[in-house]
Amino acid sequence: MENDYKNCLANGKGGLLVELTYVTYIGAKPEEVWNALLSPEGTKAIFFGSVLQSTFEIGAPYAYVGPGADGEETVHVYGNILAFEPYRFMSYTEHPGPSYNERHAELETRISLTLETVGSCTRLTLVNDQWPADHPSYERTKDSWHYIISSIKTYVETGKALDFGW
Repeated sequence: MENDYKNCLANGKGGLLVELTYVTYIGAKPEEVWNALLSPEGTKAIFFGSVLQSTFEIGAPYAYVGPGADGEETVHVYGNILAFEPYRFMSYTEHPGPSYNERHAELETRISLTLETVGSCTRLTLVNDQWPADHPSYERTKDSWHYIISSIKTYVETGKALDFGW
């Protein structure tokens, strides 16, 4: 997980693109980072006004819902919870919302978030993998995670998310 990129390129149909892995250190306890990632206040600040809706049970659906192309209740991404260990680990499938791509149901990736204590900090490792070879959002997502993770770090440490002018 320490590698920035791990080559998962498979040959032929159904091949996978390279997984995206990001590691950052946040000057806070894992509980504070976790709460920012799941609480309505945190997700609204970090994920552009969206709220994370889910029961967080294994197999349960989730969705990031907020202002967008379909109004105040736009589904930006959705999927199912694969693993959930409070304050430590969460993994889920991810699809673009219906307003982003008409093939949204078949465009599935996986996201895994791991929180580990390092001294008085938290190491956040985010892995976005299992990309189908024809996923149209891969290149954009590769760059977008840097913005989101930087905003998570700033929000947890200062109480304010970054303003990228979008």
